[in-house]
Amino acid sequence: MNQLKSIIKNQENKRRRNFFLKFLLLVVLITAFESNSWFSPFFDTHIIASNLIRAAIFLLSGNLIISLARIITLQFYLKRTEESRVQPNFVIGIDRLSSLLNIIVFLITLMLAFGVRPLEFLTSITIVAAAIALLTKDYITNIVNGLIIMFSDQLEIGDKILIGKNVGFIRDITLINMVLKTETGEIVIVPNTLVLTSEVVNYSKNNSHQVILDSEIPFYSVIQLNDLEKALNNSLTEFSDYIYVEGAQLNVIERKPESIVVRYQFPIKSGEKAIERNVTKTVNQALISWSNETRKA
Repeated sequence: MNQLKSIIKNQENKRRRNFFLKFLLLVVLITAFESNSWFSPFFDTHIIASNLIRAAIFLLSGNLIISLARIITLQFYLKRTEESRVQPNFVIGIDRLSSLLNIIVFLITLMLAFGVRPLEFLTSITIVAAAIALLTKDYITNIVNGLIIMFSDQLEIGDKILIGKNVGFIRDITLINMVLKTETGEIVIVPNTLVLTSEVVNYSKNNSHQVILDSEIPFYSVIQLNDLEKALNNSLTEFSDYIYVEGAQLNVIERKPESIVVRYQFPIKSGEKAIERNVTKTVNQALISWSNETRKA
């Protein structure tokens, strides 16, 4: 059993204990409020207390139903993935969906606590609700798209992806956006809608991914691209067990009045982070050495 699955099971055991305690509390409240006990005259004369108890019963009932659905869903998922790896996206998706439903239950609870009937309240503010829906349309779209991403297996937390011009590792998926961390440590926040509507390259789904290095070279002398590519390829030979040298290539991606921007890229086996850092340093050093030799010439 992997570590993530063990952590999930420990958390679920704690949630089951909390579920049992909340269930006992709900039984006590229902017994005191609904049965003909010595509390009945008190609730008949104190409307505020009656509304508060009714709201508490609704809050606990809604929370228990959501928790029960969550426990059953995760239990089924853990059994189905007993022999395979657990996807953290699915667990996060369940947690975020549960939180969203609990927020809705809490808002209805507030209405009940103040003696407001939720259905009558919603029908009385139809125009206002329509205006709110229009104003929050983008947020709702992001939430829906976030749930789609969480429950899919195309993108997972920890994957290295390319979206637009940003390359980074997925650190979190919220209901509004996706959080990427680049190799240089910057945090990039991408709206979920943009993730689903843009072309995304997932390097982690392959056995290898591309390492891309861009450099701007000034026209201080004649630039021989073949010589530069050969020098950079030679710097990769010591890492031939991890890099597919035959897939390395050098291309000019931009021409400027006084310089050119070249891109050197090569495939490397996924999961070799330490090797990737060493290779990057080696290639950069080879580029600096070639640049110095060319300048001297």
